[in-house]
Amino acid sequence: MDSLTQIALGSAVTVAVMGRRTAVWKAALWGAVAGTLPDLDAFIDHGNAILNMTRHRAESHSLLYVTLAAPLLAWGVSRLHGEPALLRRWWLALWLALFTHPLLDAMTVYGTQLLQPFSDHPYAVGSIFIIDPLYTVPLIVGVALALRLKSQRGLRWNAAGLLLSTLYLGWSVGAQQQATQVARASLEAQGIAANGLLVTPAPFNTLLWRLVATTPTQYLEGHYSLLDDSPRIRWSAHDRGAALMDRHGHEPSVARIAAFSHGFYRLSESGGRLFVTDLRMGQEPAYTFHFNLGPPAALAGQALAPMLQSQRPDLATALPWLWRRMWGQAPSLH
Repeated sequence: MDSLTQIALGSAVTVAVMGRRTAVWKAALWGAVAGTLPDLDAFIDHGNAILNMTRHRAESHSLLYVTLAAPLLAWGVSRLHGEPALLRRWWLALWLALFTHPLLDAMTVYGTQLLQPFSDHPYAVGSIFIIDPLYTVPLIVGVALALRLKSQRGLRWNAAGLLLSTLYLGWSVGAQQQATQVARASLEAQGIAANGLLVTPAPFNTLLWRLVATTPTQYLEGHYSLLDDSPRIRWSAHDRGAALMDRHGHEPSVARIAAFSHGFYRLSESGGRLFVTDLRMGQEPAYTFHFNLGPPAALAGQALAPMLQSQRPDLATALPWLWRRMWGQAPSLH
């Protein structure tokens, strides 16, 4: 999730655990710090754009490593504020703030390596977009009222914010399952034999879902809103670059994206250069993680480092389309 959301979650969790045992501002501050720490790995340069993508949310998001870090952080905080008697309580609060960070990240589609160093599998439920106001706002309001009100009432507001955001996460999983059932039924009804299906929310909401189905040679994209009158999906078909995969699928950069994206990727060639694209983030024709691998002939020697060339949508067109499509209308984006 985005940094603001992780800060709000860390603060809300720490305030809930610490209660009035310490000043609310202290709990909120250190919860925000704990909620931010795992994402500092974004500043590490691993050598090229693809490694930077696939090594983000790795060791710093390991459930084991954040558990080991919690007592050290708690010891420092309790010493700093002269509260040694609260060491165990700080330990619990900051462990939860650190621990919930990767768990929440795993609810997005990006991929979070929760089990490092034992496994580099990127876990991704994909039921919530990286920025979703309906999840974040209750957390912010709850923490703000806990800081403002000097009574148990403020703590109850904070707890209510946590409860609402957690219920919203549960709703997102249920909505995803509904969209998944509709997508599978649509593929079957239209005689499409897909070997992979991705169901993830469109930006900022959990009403509209983006669907990606893959075959050995194509990927198909569609959208389904929970408010649609008809469950029939209109799929648009696109080439995955099967011939290019046969020739270059073994190259390290391509293989890394293939594994990290759980197979939802494409290869394309343009202007004498080879491109690999993660199909999970973005939508036709604009994708966040679109990498220029250089001339295909140079790949064997890895002469050129992969370069990220994110494709940005036309917001003047995309945002009005998103709003109308979310409410069950079916305007064309292209």
